[in-house]
Amino acid sequence: MKEIFIDEENEGQRLDKLLFRYLNKAPKSFVFKMLRKKNIKLNKKAASPETKVKKGDIVTLFLADETIAAFREKKSPPKVSADVDIIYEDKDIIIADKPVGLLSQADRPGGDCLNLRLISYMDKKGELRDDFVPSVCNRLDRNTRGLVTFGKTLRGARELSMGFREHFIKKYYLTVVKGVVCEEKNIKAFISKDSEKNIVTVGSRAEKDNAETSTYIMPVANNGSYTLLKIRLDTGKTHQIRAALSHEGLPVVGDRKYGDRAANEYFKHKYGLKNQFLICYEISVEPNGRDLKVLKNINVRTVCNEHEKNVIKAEFGLDF
Repeated sequence: MKEIFIDEENEGQRLDKLLFRYLNKAPKSFVFKMLRKKNIKLNKKAASPETKVKKGDIVTLFLADETIAAFREKKSPPKVSADVDIIYEDKDIIIADKPVGLLSQADRPGGDCLNLRLISYMDKKGELRDDFVPSVCNRLDRNTRGLVTFGKTLRGARELSMGFREHFIKKYYLTVVKGVVCEEKNIKAFISKDSEKNIVTVGSRAEKDNAETSTYIMPVANNGSYTLLKIRLDTGKTHQIRAALSHEGLPVVGDRKYGDRAANEYFKHKYGLKNQFLICYEISVEPNGRDLKVLKNINVRTVCNEHEKNVIKAEFGLDF
């Protein structure tokens, strides 16, 4: 027999989903069968799978210890570096600065990525739990630097995901583009992805298998040839900023996939820029009266590194 005591981190989730996490090797059919046969009870009573658990509840598994052990896989901490640049942290979430060249999530089992580094960071602090695997809640392309959110707890991950879905978490980017922009503009575009080639195409109208995107651009400064833009990303599709700006005739400098070759060569030779100049610079959380347990008004910014500062200073005369 095993008792699971529901704490504030696990409250509010469905009973079956809690059991799927706890008995993470068990077939879902087994969990449903045990609930139906009353071998698993909630507060000593039969409960349906969709019942939402509350703080203080007790889930009792009337199962042999051997059965529970067979259906539980305790995951080993990842064998990757715990070297991460933490910009903001509380008991439920982390906002970290992802460097250029590092994936947000691994493309192969055990591969180095920000997600596994943050799990390793939590393991070193002794904060990992058996019943939840923490994870990043938004992603950046490998060669885009900047802020990524991470749910340390179930409730943290759940509210971060809600924030992006309901748009009360806003992401702002800095980029340099070829071309002159003088006014703010919302670029509406329809993007479709070729997963095999890892490239997207952009159209101006809805068609089968494409998705509408919204990219709001705000000029900060221009030098007659290039513009420093601040961007608010209202949707989050693969390569959205780079592809939408290129389609608009404003390619991101340093972008080897959708960019302008001459502009890329200029910035490479003058500044040593090898990747797109694109930074997820700011994340703003504005719950606007929502009844949330974790998220509050938060505004977090990263800072430009010396290389980025040099580009902005030399091209636009700004200290950023």
